Amino acid sequence: MKFKIEAKDNKSSARAATISTDHGEIQTPIFMPVGTVATVKAVHIKDLKEDVRAQIILGNTYHLNLRPGTEILEAAGGLHKFNGWNRPILTDSGGYQVFSLSETRKIMENGVHFRSHIDGSKHLFTPENVVEKQRLIGSDIMMALDECTPYPCDYNYAKESMHLTHRWLDRGISKFQNTERKYGFSQTYFPIVQGSVYKDLRKQSAEYIASRSMEGNAIGGLSVGEPVEMMYEMIELVNVILPLDKPRYLMGVGTPTNILEGIARGIDMFDCVMPTRNGRNGMLFTSEGIINIKNQKWQNDFSLVDPNGLSFVDSQYSRAYLRHLFVSNESLGPMIASLHNLRFYLWLVGEARKHIIEGDFSEWKNLILPKLSYRL
Repeated sequence: MKFKIEAKDNKSSARAATISTDHGEIQTPIFMPVGTVATVKAVHIKDLKEDVRAQIILGNTYHLNLRPGTEILEAAGGLHKFNGWNRPILTDSGGYQVFSLSETRKIMENGVHFRSHIDGSKHLFTPENVVEKQRLIGSDIMMALDECTPYPCDYNYAKESMHLTHRWLDRGISKFQNTERKYGFSQTYFPIVQGSVYKDLRKQSAEYIASRSMEGNAIGGLSVGEPVEMMYEMIELVNVILPLDKPRYLMGVGTPTNILEGIARGIDMFDCVMPTRNGRNGMLFTSEGIINIKNQKWQNDFSLVDPNGLSFVDSQYSRAYLRHLFVSNESLGPMIASLHNLRFYLWLVGEARKHIIEGDFSEWKNLILPKLSYRL
């Protein structure tokens, strides 16, 4: 993997760059649609490529390990061939599921023992076997196994968890460096900064992760309930330490506002289920604010979803028609809304990149930010 910075904003830490992988280039800042179980929900691969214009998607090792299983993915020739996506893929190692499945898992030094949310079967994830599983999945960017602590979190627990994540990282790096790629293309391995919302722990973790000299780095354990100001503070603290010449991935974040604020603080890569999850529930993001398409006020509104006429999906779809689909419980409604939201997110990071290159990112950001959370 190669990372080349092409422009920097002179009033913030925002930068525009290109990540080069064997499955293609990724122009940053970038948003990655979440395709947890080998599919971005309700979105065809063709639409992801042509309409959404996604450059990279995300899969999840926990879910893919349970269904369809790594043996199926190996037989298919890897996830790219299994789902027909021929561009880059990033896989989360399952660390977030360690956090979210608190009732059915046990964290130990050797790894995480858990029960499947599908059938209750017992499983073990270790730093080593999640490397093996991601080799079989065939992602371009693999994530280290970590523990994502909740918020609020006791300081001593956060400290112990961070050190466990670091020990797991060293084991994972050793496994990664001593195993071969499976399908003939290069893979890379990102460590994850943890430490909850404690400044000294975040600083220690960022220094530890940076010292491992991997090709990219991630920031985890944020957007789990902490105030956004605290999240932004942690990002700023960590990004002072993480290498400037490597991509930075903020995991699981977030709203359009969060993304622009993250870009301003030096983040290159984002993912979140929000555009598709909210879209399936009738919440649409636009350049002028947020629309609840189920509201009766849109019943006779035949204009495009975006007030500025930005056609994120086929222009034949009006607000009135989309509302009709939702209130009629037609499956096409959530599909269109998901496409719209994903395209909007990719448009937003694309605009951010353009303004970084043109030298007026901060001015543009300050103009658009108040609109992004406004309820239309």
